[in-house]
Amino acid sequence: MAYAIIKTGGRQFRVAEGDTIDVDVLAVEPGKTATFGDVLMFADGNDVTHGNPLISGAKVTAEVLEQRKDKKVIAFKYKRRKGYHRTVGHRRKLTRVKIKSISYQSLTTTLSNGSQKRTRQR
Repeated sequence: MAYAIIKTGGRQFRVAEGDTIDVDVLAVEPGKTATFGDVLMFADGNDVTHGNPLISGAKVTAEVLEQRKDKKVIAFKYKRRKGYHRTVGHRRKLTRVKIKSISYQSLTTTLSNGSQKRTRQR
């Protein structure tokens, strides 16, 4: 099964076709397509290709399902015996995407003896 490691929003995600992941908010409306071009690694069963740091010509296409907020994170500051306590919190904005396809350009070259050699474009 083919999978890729992509980078978006300062984080890295391992994705395969059909996966649903939550990434940091993207400026794409639900129902539209988002493309991730920062592919760090691609594996398809027996071949593994990694970039330095990115793979040129590789991209991951995903459909945006919804824009949502994460669960509330609460930070409570407290100093004992001083009467000091503060509560701060936030809800991270997320975009839920479903991975549609992982594409990676590959080339087929013909050798002088007529056999074909499959090479990957870097």
